[in-house]
Amino acid sequence: MIVAVFATIAPVSFTSVSNTRAILTDASILLILSIAINFPMITAGIDLSTGSVLVFSGVMSVKVMQAFGGDGPGVAVLGGVVAVASGLGWGVLHGVLVAYGRIPAFIATLGTLGAALGLSYIITGGFDLQDVPSSVTSIGSQRLLGVPWLVVAAAIVAIVFGVLLQATRFGRHTYAIGASQEAARRASINVNVHLVKVYVIAGGLTGLAGFLSLARFATTTLAGHATDNLQAVTAVVLGGTSLFGGTGAIVGTVAGVFIPTVLQNGFVVTGVTPYWQQVAVGVVLIAAVYLDKIRRSRSV
Repeated sequence: MIVAVFATIAPVSFTSVSNTRAILTDASILLILSIAINFPMITAGIDLSTGSVLVFSGVMSVKVMQAFGGDGPGVAVLGGVVAVASGLGWGVLHGVLVAYGRIPAFIATLGTLGAALGLSYIITGGFDLQDVPSSVTSIGSQRLLGVPWLVVAAAIVAIVFGVLLQATRFGRHTYAIGASQEAARRASINVNVHLVKVYVIAGGLTGLAGFLSLARFATTTLAGHATDNLQAVTAVVLGGTSLFGGTGAIVGTVAGVFIPTVLQNGFVVTGVTPYWQQVAVGVVLIAAVYLDKIRRSRSV
């Protein structure tokens, strides 16, 4: 429906091949963030720090690559490893706080949202780092058989973690914990260890998204990810994952990602001020949560 509206308003510019490719590219990073946040949400948790951890991972990646010097595939690999490792570190912290500290995920990740972004500003002095090696930025500009590498990377992540969630014991345990932690414990599932693993996955994927953001924009974009967590949560909820845990699938998340992405792109193409996108995404999120609540009440 959203696509039809924008296609009617701007049939040439919105439906062009270049704009379609832009939508897919924009959706790729958001998809990885949404898959990251999907895992904690299935366990009845959440990760509000994704945008800040993305920025922090990008900052650490650039700093290490600058310190290493030079350019080339080796530098790009090093930057990717540092970004993912940075995200993993925050994921471990989240998991420990939630599983062993018994701190609600909402509070724990709300705290690290500010901490990660604050550290990013401290490390950079408040200025975006733009000296990103060309070996990294080429990932964001080149294509494989006409498909942007970012889209390929997002597709691989979706397939791998979709299988992990739907076809493995890890996935079954994730759903079981979201349905009832007490029942999961009685079924001999080590809930605490599993929750740490879930948040580590979320952190690692967010770090990967941070590296791909560097490849796309060739800068750390410190102030450019304030609403990433809102968009990711919206995409996940629209994809069928419940905020109350126990249900959700990566396939649904893939579909849900395109709603905020198409809204953002459509507003730009039609000349509507981008601030309306935040209003629209917020309204869509509230509506999605309300519908999920109604669906759950009817199934009881």
